[in-house]
Amino acid sequence: MEARRLTKMALLTALLCISAYISFPLPFSPAMVTALTLVATLTGLLLQPKDAFIVFIIYVLLGAVGLPVFVGGTAGLGKLLGPTGGGFIFSWPIAYTLLSVFKGSKKSFFSYAWRSIVITIPVVYLFGVAGFMIVTKTELWAALPVVMFPFIPGGDIVKCLVASWLATKIKI
Repeated sequence: MEARRLTKMALLTALLCISAYISFPLPFSPAMVTALTLVATLTGLLLQPKDAFIVFIIYVLLGAVGLPVFVGGTAGLGKLLGPTGGGFIFSWPIAYTLLSVFKGSKKSFFSYAWRSIVITIPVVYLFGVAGFMIVTKTELWAALPVVMFPFIPGGDIVKCLVASWLATKIKI
């Protein structure tokens, strides 16, 4: 691997780790609002698919071995297998690699924005809600207002838009 490519991957891995600390809880949900999804979207838009996948696998492994890189400085297998960890965290290598695959060849805010919204949000919530339901033994209609509905309109769509704008401005 060339130095420039490795540097981009290392920087985005570090940004993922740091952005997990920029978070705040919601009183009605075990899931937190975090800057992590903004950086994850940015990673999918800036890197080639293989590199994006590697970055997310490294991120998951760092947290799995105990480094406090998950939301709020958490770590470990307990977090990965918990109500908000497993489904959401395990979805990221898939969702953001798919974004990288289908982002298109032209840097365009509109193209990046709609692709990041249409690709990442459904994949992340499919895994995340399913993981939450399995761990907590909750039914779908009880899980959706706790771990999905409050996060999409005000948070995830806005973060996709910001990441898309940044990705068109960053020259790496």
